[in-house]
Amino acid sequence: MGIVSPGFHGRARPAVELPPGQYLTDDFPVLSAGPTPRIALQDWEFTIIAETGEAHRWSWSDLLALPTEMVTVDIHCVTRWSKLGTTWQGVSLDTLLAGVDSAADYALVQSYGGYTTNLPVADLRAGQAWLAYRYEGADLPPEHGGPVRLLVPHLYFWKSAKWVRGIELKTADEPGFWETLGYHDYGDPWREQRYQGD
Repeated sequence: MGIVSPGFHGRARPAVELPPGQYLTDDFPVLSAGPTPRIALQDWEFTIIAETGEAHRWSWSDLLALPTEMVTVDIHCVTRWSKLGTTWQGVSLDTLLAGVDSAADYALVQSYGGYTTNLPVADLRAGQAWLAYRYEGADLPPEHGGPVRLLVPHLYFWKSAKWVRGIELKTADEPGFWETLGYHDYGDPWREQRYQGD
């Protein structure tokens, strides 16, 4: 008698490859560390501060005047859900950083409401990151980070800070909110970098 029953071929492989430990969802779960900020468009401002202290600012109308991109990307949350083929519209960080004189290697992203997260500047360049203000053809709702969120889809989604208001460019890495609570400084879903030491 054989060990494997005739016709048994093992578990079906998913039609798409997911990072380790992730499952697919059709929903877009809402996860936040605190209350949802509500920012009026006339009050919204985005600032990049270079390591020299030089500040570059964009109002809502300034942002909308910049070239926009439509991107379709997969997103992966550290809480293990993945959502595939999400479509966003926004401004590439390449566009915003083009006019900033900086030799900094690190960025500390800041949000309305006090949230922060750290990233290498290299992960904000080369078509890898956007300031996104539309999702699936509609204005980005506040519960998902509207009016504008950072979108860095190749990292776990906590790095895509909601309600983004600025970036400080730094010569040394400085952990953000979740990173000071034990989450990984980088957060690559394909290497399962969920927590410090992963």
